[in-house]
Amino acid sequence: MFSKAIVRTPCKAMLEGLTEAEMGLPDYDLACEQHQGYISALKECGLQVTILPPLESYPDSCFVEDVALLTSKCAILTHPGAPSRRGEVPHIVKAVEQSYPSFEHINFPGTVEAGDIMMVGNHFYIGLSARTNAQGVEQLIDILGKYDLTGSMVEMSELLHLKTGVSYLENNNLLTFGEMHHNPIFNQFKRIEIAKQESYAANSVWINGTILVPKGFPNALNAIQQLGHPTIELPMSEFQKLDGGLSCLSLRF
Repeated sequence: MFSKAIVRTPCKAMLEGLTEAEMGLPDYDLACEQHQGYISALKECGLQVTILPPLESYPDSCFVEDVALLTSKCAILTHPGAPSRRGEVPHIVKAVEQSYPSFEHINFPGTVEAGDIMMVGNHFYIGLSARTNAQGVEQLIDILGKYDLTGSMVEMSELLHLKTGVSYLENNNLLTFGEMHHNPIFNQFKRIEIAKQESYAANSVWINGTILVPKGFPNALNAIQQLGHPTIELPMSEFQKLDGGLSCLSLRF
């Protein structure tokens, strides 16, 4: 169960954010409106939400998940693989240290973005991607081991981040897309396969028994609702244009 979340207000410079989506520029005002809806959903799920101010020097800074991993036992500050995002890390420290008196660090040449990390209980699946390298994965697994937590590396070749293609919805249920449909590391899970045309919905988020689902993907929503959890649909169009999903917009702990 989660009790808190940290989010960061989108900045106007988000129009210059990193993206491979080819969906056009986001509408800043609509993005802010969608972000407010996201915050309301977090609160509806029972979370106390800390809202950080925009960082105009960092266009992707609203995707706050990537710069830290907050576990039940420790906080780990990452070293993003995207050079333009590395300066975001010091700006998360003040918010994190209110709940974690000390933290661990991923250090160069290791790179880790927490969009590549999926938590299942006390185990962490870590995607090897263009943003998270093998040295970063090794450092992360070593740090987790200090706190009696475990981690394993997930090979992948098609996804930007691991959680672009896989989301854990508790009770052994896993949303998958693309190459994650058949990755043997997830054979023990019940996989709910999301079709290519609704792939964005593979990044949905379980919070305290409720599942947040991006709006506009009816087949994925129906499959998720079969699990019996309440769902909240959220419009995410402006963040989708920047390759950002529901999990990317908050640190939940």
